[in-house]
Amino acid sequence: MGRKIFTNEFKVECASLVLDQGYSVPDAARVMDVGETAMRRWVKQLKQERAGTTPETPALTEDKKRIQELEAHIRRLEKEKQILKKATVDSIDQCNTHVKIWVAGGSLNETCIYRTRERVDFRLMEIRHWL
Repeated sequence: MGRKIFTNEFKVECASLVLDQGYSVPDAARVMDVGETAMRRWVKQLKQERAGTTPETPALTEDKKRIQELEAHIRRLEKEKQILKKATVDSIDQCNTHVKIWVAGGSLNETCIYRTRERVDFRLMEIRHWL
């Protein structure tokens, strides 16, 4: 026999029997044909959600479910922001420069420089000095 899957509406209905209608957990579990452990878990979770706590497990109520979705969306956006921030810093802090230098005697010396901007500027000033 496979594992039973219950809808959130059913879980809320079961937990409401205990919280709102005064059933005991064993009585409510028997009436709704579910295990006592599951019933206790649903009652505990619904009690927490009604108290304003967002649960770690998937929420039972629509409001808390929406809050969880929005929190997940915010986490994704924060990660993307950090990635973009890092990429921006890397691209601003460093530059790729291809330098062609004519050396005395007419030969061409080509160099690729990949350094921080300050070093590239320093190298270019040094090259200009020699020309």
